[in-house]
Amino acid sequence: MTEGHAFAAQQADLARLTQASRRRTLSGRLGADFSSNDYLGLAASPELAGAVLAALQRGVPVGSGGSRLLRGNHPEHEALEAEAAAFFGCERALWFSSGFAANSALLSTLPQRGDLVVHDELIHASAIEGMRLGRAEHVSVRHNDADAFELAVRGWRMRGGTGRVWLAVESLYSMDGDRAPLDELAAIAARHEAVLLIDEAHATGAFGPDGRGLAAHLDGQDNVIALRTCGKALGCEGALVCAPAVVCDFLINRGRGMIFSTAPSPLMAAASRAALGLLKSQPQRRDMLWQRVRLAEQVLGPLGATVSGSQILPLIIGEDSAAMARAAALQAAGFDVRGIRPPTVPHGTARLRIAITLNVSEAEIVGLGETMAALAVQGNARAT
Repeated sequence: MTEGHAFAAQQADLARLTQASRRRTLSGRLGADFSSNDYLGLAASPELAGAVLAALQRGVPVGSGGSRLLRGNHPEHEALEAEAAAFFGCERALWFSSGFAANSALLSTLPQRGDLVVHDELIHASAIEGMRLGRAEHVSVRHNDADAFELAVRGWRMRGGTGRVWLAVESLYSMDGDRAPLDELAAIAARHEAVLLIDEAHATGAFGPDGRGLAAHLDGQDNVIALRTCGKALGCEGALVCAPAVVCDFLINRGRGMIFSTAPSPLMAAASRAALGLLKSQPQRRDMLWQRVRLAEQVLGPLGATVSGSQILPLIIGEDSAAMARAAALQAAGFDVRGIRPPTVPHGTARLRIAITLNVSEAEIVGLGETMAALAVQGNARAT
């Protein structure tokens, strides 16, 4: 066997990705943070560092040592879940190692054979993975179109579908910054005795009373499941499934991502508990975030960025290579803006995903706008 032959197919695929300007690489932090999901600037905060230090001092271990069904279950895990249930107003919360793990467990475990999952066409890849692994039929509908959800459910029933219907959406979409019509979807779920699954990953911490998200008013309903990640605005890692107790019990008994995975670090559970407390005790962080968002809208909107009403302002470029070249130019100028290409976003919509966080100052937002304007002028000059 010649050297490299075993992975010839993979090598050829990487070459195709390179040719199409879609080959991904890992890179470090490249300047002012306009790309992370650390919206409230908590990841490197002294408050969370202090919470971890205090946990170490009281003997909380770094690792869990096993799955939660074996010896890996720790009082810090249970304390986080109890506090999260009280904070979000749900019957119970169950902590997973990541939002990806939680979404894939939810959608591969809960919908049963004979059920139907209707999901937004732009839902996260983790939800798609869960549906791929699951037993239920699933169908994609037009983005943020409540009528399309209704028609999909009615059509399935007319064709003889008799199982449970599950509606799966994100409350705030990470690449467009726009919001799902949650109230309309909740009404559809009620009419059809369906379950509404809401991924609150990018809304938790930034929206709602005490940062409880865009679905805060739906928490506690017996047909609503909300996923709150700890790795974005909370500055930690992991994800909390906020749901009726029976859902959490079922995931513990049937969810392979829970049963067969080493439990997350008890230290990170302690940090996440502290982050939940900060959402309530430091509302000024959200106020400061929204001041920066409003400034970014004023500065970047006239330059083509979408004013989405959220902390995510995409600037659609179109062509993959052009988006990556623009991102590279901004990074070289000291602004960490990343280009996003298909398949993460639809074909023809490669973009700059500009995220506003408390890790950047107002001066840096203005500076980003000035640099983007200068690059646009240079591009126009070359084109002529």
